[in-house]
Amino acid sequence: MELPMGLPMVRCLTFCAALSAAAFASPSSPVLAQSYEATRLVPGSAFHGVHGLGIDKSGRLFAGSVAGAALYEVDRAAGTAKIAVPSPEGMADDIAFAPDGTMAWTAFLIGDIYARKDNGPVKKLASGLPGINSLAFRKDGRLYATQVFLGDALYEIDVEGTQPPRKIMDKMGGLNGFEFGPDGLLYGPLWFKGQVVKVDVDKPELTVVADGFKVPAAVNFDSKGNLWVVDTAVGQLVRVDPKTGAKTVVAQLKASLDNLAIDANDRILVSNMADNGIQEIDPATGAVKQIIIGKLALPGGIAVVSDGAKDTVYVADVFAYRTINGDTGEVSEPARMHADGTVLEYPMSATARGDVVVLSSWFTGTVQVIDRKTHKTLEMLHDFKAPHDAIRLADGSILVNELGTKSLVRASGAHGKDRKTVIGDLAGPIGLVEGPNNSVYLTEAFAGQVSRVDLTSGTKTVVAKELKAPEGIALAPDGRLIVAEVGARRVVAIDPQTGTVTELAGNLPIGLAATPGGLPTNIPTGVGVGASGAIYVSLDVENAIYKLTKK
Repeated sequence: MELPMGLPMVRCLTFCAALSAAAFASPSSPVLAQSYEATRLVPGSAFHGVHGLGIDKSGRLFAGSVAGAALYEVDRAAGTAKIAVPSPEGMADDIAFAPDGTMAWTAFLIGDIYARKDNGPVKKLASGLPGINSLAFRKDGRLYATQVFLGDALYEIDVEGTQPPRKIMDKMGGLNGFEFGPDGLLYGPLWFKGQVVKVDVDKPELTVVADGFKVPAAVNFDSKGNLWVVDTAVGQLVRVDPKTGAKTVVAQLKASLDNLAIDANDRILVSNMADNGIQEIDPATGAVKQIIIGKLALPGGIAVVSDGAKDTVYVADVFAYRTINGDTGEVSEPARMHADGTVLEYPMSATARGDVVVLSSWFTGTVQVIDRKTHKTLEMLHDFKAPHDAIRLADGSILVNELGTKSLVRASGAHGKDRKTVIGDLAGPIGLVEGPNNSVYLTEAFAGQVSRVDLTSGTKTVVAKELKAPEGIALAPDGRLIVAEVGARRVVAIDPQTGTVTELAGNLPIGLAATPGGLPTNIPTGVGVGASGAIYVSLDVENAIYKLTKK
């Protein structure tokens, strides 16, 4: 999982007991209130963002997910995937195989390296390495790994797991997905320098092999000694002559490429985190075959705007910002992570008002205001502490649910740098929606309640309590609050006057298990309501969108 250097990494804050009930396998069909029916507007997909790839001696393809905290085995013929190592040990940003067949992988967020031989037990080889990203075995079985984004160093890792990592060098410039070449040198891309380099790990000594890349993400060798590079910013698969540095673009793919692996027949497998996809490329012709793909990567918060009778759903899809036609389910993509010229920072929450969409990311501490029609970024605000829902008010100021400070914060002035706390001591502020009479409604996931905040006085009134981990919230045309009660796996309607709670849909695939090293609420479950009263729900377990309508 790649992120810009220097952004804040938020660790777990408080564990909410109700959320533990949300860590379950995908359930069966939803249970609906008698007056509602459900449509799967956008189908689900495998993975929750796909990153590292590895192929074992028998030809089996493995893929890793950081946000999904799982390591998968992929059936290339069927285009399906199944979990090979579940959370928490399964979190995998990169995968490598030793000469004896041992599989090792990096758990980026928690800083651990794991290994497993055949179908034996999982063994921890190293810990305490935040941002541990890429790894590779040398022909003699020695293991090397790098920190990127949350560090910048190359280590040798004890394959027995008894000795601490040995630092070889640091400050290289983001040595990402690397591989040992036929000459015994380590070849890899420098993410922040646009170069591919080779490293003599014994001296140690670093030499530039090729440059002029936009953002090189990973390299690998084929059986003929060709060096293959993926450039995530421009979506290119490039063949490099390791002796001369000459480059040839062999395939034009989409941006947001993450990793690659090469099989025994020199077919090249490439992962794309925004597509939740893996592609196979013929190195001779550049022909591309899609192995597996999803319409969404990992949908979090959503917002709905109705233009007449047409609903548009705006999705914070973690690795992309996407829109959905509320009638047809057609998905469009204004922006994806790492694409050249794109401004986007792992969006996880979304709201919309008038002509603007507001995206926020607890992972990067950012709030981004986007023109709803042109998709241009109007403002990008940094340095929030685990922001969740944020809404732009009529006066241009922005209200932010800041989970890290347990506060509702108002940001105004140039670049939103004038920040004042409206109210503090909130128990897990996640969802936020504007209400009548200069008020807002918000969900407090850890307290299990929905509250109303008067923006003039800063006072809070509890509207509904004894809920299980409420997250997304929206205001329906009839004045009721629509809430994703994630701990109970359901969507409910709440009368803000009486606090009466009515279940609209239950047994939903929401509440993806918390990622180690992240927040207990993980990716927020979003809800939105159109002018007709149609309700839209993001399903993080399936990576799908449901639409609930009255019969």
